[in-house]
This record gives sequence, structure tokens and C-alpha cells, in this order.
Amino acid sequence: MLLKTTRFFDKLRPVHFLHTMATAPIKLYTYGTPNGRKASILLEELKATYGTQYEYQKIDFSKTEQKEEWFVKINPNGRIPAIVDRTADDFAVFETGAILQYLQGKFDTDNKFGWGAGTKEGSEVMQWMFWANAGLGPMMGQAGHFVHASEKIPYAQKRYIDESKRLLGVLEMRLKDHEYLVGDRYSIADINAYPWVAGHSFVQIPSLDEWPSVKKWTERIGERDAVKAGVAIP
Repeated sequence: MLLKTTRFFDKLRPVHFLHTMATAPIKLYTYGTPNGRKASILLEELKATYGTQYEYQKIDFSKTEQKEEWFVKINPNGRIPAIVDRTADDFAVFETGAILQYLQGKFDTDNKFGWGAGTKEGSEVMQWMFWANAGLGPMMGQAGHFVHASEKIPYAQKRYIDESKRLLGVLEMRLKDHEYLVGDRYSIADINAYPWVAGHSFVQIPSLDEWPSVKKWTERIGERDAVKAGVAIP
């Protein structure tokens, strides 16, 4: 069953929630968007696999917390997600691709969700992550913006919805003969693309039936316990 997607872009709520765990090595600053959920999904996978602990703080968009001085010191771009690694002198990492790569490289010691440096598969992971972060995410994000904007601009809606569909077609071609984006197993490449695809209905793509391999991939990932836990945060 496909993950319900309305909460990906739900109305901003003035609730500030802090999951407290004083000894957690990682602190995640996030909100319930596709980009935010990439980080929380991987952190839940690491917790399930290795017992890696983390805490999270919901950034209150209604108070523009992401632009406050304290947060801009963590992420100069004033966007979520961002993490702070307390095991490395409070080293901050922003941008979802960089966060996933950092967490996988440091905490996934058995390479359950990636491959070692210098491998063909490692390069393929980066290629699909760059593809999603430069294309799929921005196009679906813009489609969602114009679909739900108070000022309706039909050309903009069509342009971004059509491009989102084209990119789903690229994903379909890859997944026709691959269960996952890279190699024969689930990795950060899949985690990086999944939340946007699972949110397809928000951008007026009501079904994935046109892309059956993508649909099966989305369902397969959505059944993972760590994914269910990750999308429930915050």
C-alpha cells in the first residue's frame, strides 16, 4: 500500500517538539517535508541496524525559525534539514545529499546502505543522488508550489507537472530491471529519491500506475519499519 502523502506538505503548525536524548551523537533539525524525511529515514535505519541514537528538533516555519541567527550558524542557507555531529566537535552538515553521505560514511560501518569509496556502485549512488537533488526534487517541489499557490498560473503548473512525469519515466526505465536504484539492494540512493516519489499525489499525479516499476519500488520501500518511523518525524 502506498504511503499516504498529505503530511509531506501539511499546513504549518506552530508546534516546537524536541525529542530528548542527551547522549545522542546526532542532532537533527527538521520538518515533515520530503527533504526532511530523507534524513530521518536514514537515521531510523541506522538506529535499527546499529543502535545509533539521535535526537531531533522540529523547526517551526510559522515562526521563521529557519532564518534565525542560531540556525543560520548551522545552515547558512536557512533550510532544513541539518544535522550536528556531537562526536565531532558539533560538526554541522546541511544539504540532504551531504547529510546522507556523511551519515552513511561515518555510521554505516558495514556498508548496509552504501558501498565503499572508489567503487563503481558508490559512484552510481552519487549519480542517482545528484539526479534526484538536481531534478526530481526541485521539479516536484515547484509543481507542488504552483498547484497550491493562491495565484493560479496554468503554464507553470503544466511545465513542472510534465517535467515531474518525465523524471518518473527516467526512474521507471532504471527500475524495470533493478529492484533498487543501485546494485541489488536498498541504499541511500533510494532513501534520497523515495520521499518525493511517495508525495506524488500532492503535485496532481494521483497514481503511479503509469510507472509500474516505480510503484512497486515505492511500495517496497514504504513497507520498511524504519521508513515508517522516519516519515512520522517530526
